[in-house]
Amino acid sequence: MEMLDPTGMEPKYDPKTIESRWQAEWAARGLFATPEPDSRKKFYCLAMFPYPSGRIHMGHVRNYTIGDVIARYQTMRGHAVLHPMGWDAFGMPAENAAIKQGVHPTTWTFDNIAHMRTQLKRLGIAYDWSREVTTCDPEYYRWNQWFFLKMYERGLAYKKFSAVNWCPSCETVLANEQVVDDACWRCDTPVASRELSQWFFKITAYADELLKDCDRLTGWPERVLTMQRNWIGRSEGVAVEFPVVGRRESIRIFTTRLDTIFGATFLTLAPEHPMMAALIAGRPEEPAVRAFVDRISAQDPRLRLAAELTKEGVFTGASAVNPLTGQPIPIWVGNFVLMGYGTGAIMAVPAHDQRDFEFAARHHLPICLVIQNPEETLDPDHLTAAYVEEAGRLVASGEFTGLPPHDAQTRIAALIEQNGHGRRVVNYRLRDWGISRQRYWGTPIPIVYCDRCGLVPVPEAQLPVTLPTDVPFTGEGGSPLAESEEFFFTTCPSCRGEARRETDTMDTFVDSSWYFLRYATWPRRPDQAVDPEAVARWLPVDQYIGGIEHAVLHLLYARFFTKVIRDLGLIHIDEPFTGLLTQGMVIKGGTKMSKSKGNVVDPDHLIATYGADTARVFTLFAAPPEKDLDWSDEGVEGTHRFLGRVWRLVALWVPHITGRPIAASSDAASAPSDEALRGASPSAREERIRRAMHRTIQRVTRDIEDHYHFNTAVAALMEYLNLLSEIRPDGTPSTREAMGDALTTLALLLAPFAPHIAEQLWAELGHAPSVGRQAWPVADPVFLADSHVTLPVQINGKLRGTITVASAASQDEVLRAALADPKIQGWVSDRVPRKVVYVPGRLVNLVLS
Repeated sequence: MEMLDPTGMEPKYDPKTIESRWQAEWAARGLFATPEPDSRKKFYCLAMFPYPSGRIHMGHVRNYTIGDVIARYQTMRGHAVLHPMGWDAFGMPAENAAIKQGVHPTTWTFDNIAHMRTQLKRLGIAYDWSREVTTCDPEYYRWNQWFFLKMYERGLAYKKFSAVNWCPSCETVLANEQVVDDACWRCDTPVASRELSQWFFKITAYADELLKDCDRLTGWPERVLTMQRNWIGRSEGVAVEFPVVGRRESIRIFTTRLDTIFGATFLTLAPEHPMMAALIAGRPEEPAVRAFVDRISAQDPRLRLAAELTKEGVFTGASAVNPLTGQPIPIWVGNFVLMGYGTGAIMAVPAHDQRDFEFAARHHLPICLVIQNPEETLDPDHLTAAYVEEAGRLVASGEFTGLPPHDAQTRIAALIEQNGHGRRVVNYRLRDWGISRQRYWGTPIPIVYCDRCGLVPVPEAQLPVTLPTDVPFTGEGGSPLAESEEFFFTTCPSCRGEARRETDTMDTFVDSSWYFLRYATWPRRPDQAVDPEAVARWLPVDQYIGGIEHAVLHLLYARFFTKVIRDLGLIHIDEPFTGLLTQGMVIKGGTKMSKSKGNVVDPDHLIATYGADTARVFTLFAAPPEKDLDWSDEGVEGTHRFLGRVWRLVALWVPHITGRPIAASSDAASAPSDEALRGASPSAREERIRRAMHRTIQRVTRDIEDHYHFNTAVAALMEYLNLLSEIRPDGTPSTREAMGDALTTLALLLAPFAPHIAEQLWAELGHAPSVGRQAWPVADPVFLADSHVTLPVQINGKLRGTITVASAASQDEVLRAALADPKIQGWVSDRVPRKVVYVPGRLVNLVLS
């Protein structure tokens, strides 16, 4: 670094000049390169990588600033830090841009990446850019394909028919997010459900381990763990077969409330149930059922699970036999039953399930009470709501009448198994992960189809299977990959005959399910997906940072991939992320920022106007990281003033501390000395400075360590600045030395939050760069103890006043202070205490004769 201008420090804070200077200096020195393995303890800090949409928004600024503070702090604490960044680059927006603007997704994506990378660098984020990964790069997605092949070999990747959202007009599959009000987001055509052959990952093979290991994730928010557990949804129950009247088949249901089976008065099937066509064939009810099935199947499945959903259904005309009562019960089809949950059929017990109760009341179906409450107040003929508690006793339940519900469940299950009507099972809400996407901009699935050999995996030596460039982007007619003859037609790896490539691409969640492992490997081992030695060094991630919207799918898939890769023998960890921080949104005017609402704050404009350090500090100070941040223009201006005051204070003291003059006179330099300390001894002034310094070190350190309370850490720095601003140069060596240490400490404590100004102040105070590579300051306990203590003064055992004395005062000094206090003098007068009882730090009692 060049020497500082000998003419002195600029009196005015100029963030534009300072920030560009230090960003260039950091880059030239490679300051953020990941260190080679050494004896230091490692710390892997990772913020979720962004989709390269074109510009960063304030949510990005907040997310990545939080991660940067943690990474810089851990570096100063002496850890070897890995802090990488990359791009989650596959996805629909790039393909949509190709359709609307005629720009190839590759061009659109990499142009956006270049712009966003520049924006992140302007924020001063300490990323090791040499480890940058981009998921649309064949060097990355070849390993997606490699993992697919390994999972296929182990039966964890398979193909089956599954229902998808289908737009008849565009002739393409739509993601759930592309279905708006039951219509295609692009052309408004009503969306239909269609069965297509789709690829799946068998995540259910790891369901039990994924659930159990939630208990090990003590560094995760309980809210996220609850969401994960609920999504996996383990339940113990019984699968029961209900024979269909007049047919050899039976309908299987799963229930956790077998104690209510005697009250099952009808079955309800999902519209997608595979037996539906056979059940209604040739019946008078067939047209009505088909119309209902078509209408409901086109709806978003998530909406069909909503509690406020109006319960609809139609009778199929078929019946099934309750295996315990032997009585036939009608089979209905309902909008609130989904094929993807349980078996796609439910045993409806309206007296003991509120959803079934509402459905039965709407369609005038029988309601049979089979559990009486402990008070025996339920009237089976006049129920106004379902009784859902598991307390009371069974009624109208054959040989099980009179039993408590829990006991009845065990005994009925045994009878069901004994008679061959079902069995006890553990069920999961979790379903296998459908990864097929009928889109272009994603990882090609490495499978070919041969008329002679069937389905054939692409050999590893032929990876990557790359995306073709000669494809039309119309948004219609299914996957664009099928339109590329060069891509679609190929040679069978097995028989060398003609074959066709799979035209589905992988769900983009695959890309983000293992990228954290790639950061540890790339760019040292481009020939491996994962370098076991590097992963052993850096994984698991010590602190992962991202939005709560990723609490289920991304985090669950990343945990699943980690366990699969472990079982491949490449890594030796069970979980990818030790700590998880889910930051809140940035809102303005009470709502999330969006262009449509006109409340967006442009980070580029913010940085150009106030500087990156102001943007960083404001996002940290305005709210705790896990809470939503309500934007305030006044708060931004206040943060900028705070940094300006820091600058002016250092400018005031630099000539006294270093002997270098400031570049020009400033108001601060001629400010009068503080009235508060006028006449105070140099030692008292120095003690006040050092006590404030060490207490601030303690507060900031504690606030960072204790769940990243950055807002209160910044507040502590503001209070520290207020106190130091009261001190004016007085020419005494002790004050000059104390302020030199205090301002040096201020630069160190500011370094993770506002690295550019901290770096400049560090240099102005005469230190060699870089402040971010200095040891984090440690508070001295001597200065943390209270310097004075307030003692109650008793006379003959009764409280008569208080005195304030030095904590280290002797008994004689305490006695003199007590006798000199005007209140105590009024009680003592000219009498001499016969005895003095002194409990250090607690009280003094004067016993008078």
